[in-house]
Amino acid sequence: MLKGDLVLFPTVSGSNLERRQMTLPADFEGRLNLVILAFWQRHQALVDTWMPLASELEARYSEFAAYELPVIQSRSRLSRWFIDSGMRAGISDQRVRERTITLYLDKPPFLKNLDIADDGTIYAMVVDRTGQVQWRAPGALDESAASDLMEFLSNQYDV
Repeated sequence: MLKGDLVLFPTVSGSNLERRQMTLPADFEGRLNLVILAFWQRHQALVDTWMPLASELEARYSEFAAYELPVIQSRSRLSRWFIDSGMRAGISDQRVRERTITLYLDKPPFLKNLDIADDGTIYAMVVDRTGQVQWRAPGALDESAASDLMEFLSNQYDV
C-alpha cells in the first residue's frame, strides 16, 4: 500500500499489441486500473503471477481494468518492430494483446517519477483516471499483496 507523498503516473505514449496508439494514463479504461510494470523479459514469470487475480477483479468490478506494461529503454523503429512482433506472436488471446501496452522510453526518469528505486523487479499499481497511484506492491503476487489489494478495492467500490 502507498503511504506518504502523492505519486502520479507520468504521461507516456505507447502502442498495445493490437497496434493501437495510446496515451497513458488518459487512455486507461477503468475508474481504477491495475497496471503491472515489467522491465525485463525475465520478469514475465512475475507478471504471470498477477494475471489470474487481475482477470478475477475485472470480472468483479465493472469500472476496473488491468494492463501489462512492458517498459523498455528507447529503441530504433526496427528494434521496436521485432520486439512487438515477437510479443504479439507469443500471445494468442486478443484481449491480452489489447491490454499489453509497450512503452519505449527513457527508463531512469520514468522510474524516478514513480518513486521506483530500480528496475530489478516488477511493480503492480492501481492508478486512477487522473494518474494518481492509489496502491502498489513490488514483485510477484503473494498472499499479503493479494489480501491488501482486495481490501483496498473493496473499500473503493463499496461492494
